Amino acid sequence: MRATYIKYVLNFKRPSGTSRGVLTQKDTYFLLLNEDGKLGVGECGLLRTLSVDDRVDYEEKLVWVCAHIHLGEERLWADLEAFPSIQFGVEQAFRSLRAEAWYNLFPSDFTSGKAQIPINGLVWMGQPEFMKAQIREKLAQGFRCIKMKIGAIDFSEEYALLQGIRLEFSPEDIELRVDANGAFAPEQAMDYLNRLADLQLHSIEQPIKAGQWEAMARLCERTPLPIALDEELIGVFSKEEKQRLLEAIRPQYIILKPSLIGGYKGSEQWITLAESLNIGWWVTSALESNIGLNAIAQWTYMLGNPLPQGLGTGSLYTNNIPFPLEVKDGKLGLRL
Repeated sequence: MRATYIKYVLNFKRPSGTSRGVLTQKDTYFLLLNEDGKLGVGECGLLRTLSVDDRVDYEEKLVWVCAHIHLGEERLWADLEAFPSIQFGVEQAFRSLRAEAWYNLFPSDFTSGKAQIPINGLVWMGQPEFMKAQIREKLAQGFRCIKMKIGAIDFSEEYALLQGIRLEFSPEDIELRVDANGAFAPEQAMDYLNRLADLQLHSIEQPIKAGQWEAMARLCERTPLPIALDEELIGVFSKEEKQRLLEAIRPQYIILKPSLIGGYKGSEQWITLAESLNIGWWVTSALESNIGLNAIAQWTYMLGNPLPQGLGTGSLYTNNIPFPLEVKDGKLGLRL
């Protein structure tokens, strides 16, 4: 078996804002396996400033993986604990190599085009008019669940946008989620949560920065609005530490981004622990190309979670890898 990797720079169609800054490009890496003429492909979806493996020796570790591919999937995954996005790339590449077709990782009604996955429509941060335009676009596209990133502009303006949606659409018509990406100060967070709860939102992701377990636990205990942990899961590697985090904070939900938390195995560990504590969850992509998005979507379908998933980011780029994924009426499917 031979292994190589390719770096690929994805270009955003338009600058995309988060509370951590504005994104115009994203680096990603494709791990390619070749065995007796058969191809296996996996995406190592590094996310600068957020991935715990955003390190200067990232490509050096990819070189090491290619040189030690003979160790096999299980051993490599275990040895790559500090590089969760490479763990996920390894899982994808080996599953792709074993598949009848390199892209059909989890054969199902989803991969045969018979079933789709409900997803949320993502509204990026920006000036109010830009955000309003995105909201109108998502509603016109048939989304019944909208996720809005907040925390980059004045809270009162963001609140007014959400209020405007809710005045026009009831919770039965449109499910609203917000993602603060840790933008709130702990002392402000409860006031914001109380105001947002009046709008009958589904949930808020990561209201305060990760690593403040006691403050987050207090919020989760008292919140009038369900809280979902996102960045909080990044860099938590062992099963014991995952259990300790969930038991300490007791969130209402957790968000699973396989590229950031160790791929399929890392995510499934979180799911098992969360369900044992009656904590809900859903899956979200992390700005992967269509290769990684396909790998996440196929696996997500197999999990059978009925909630809208966060899997609609493949249309953000001008130079995405061509792939027959399509979003129609608020659902992600494969166009065959």
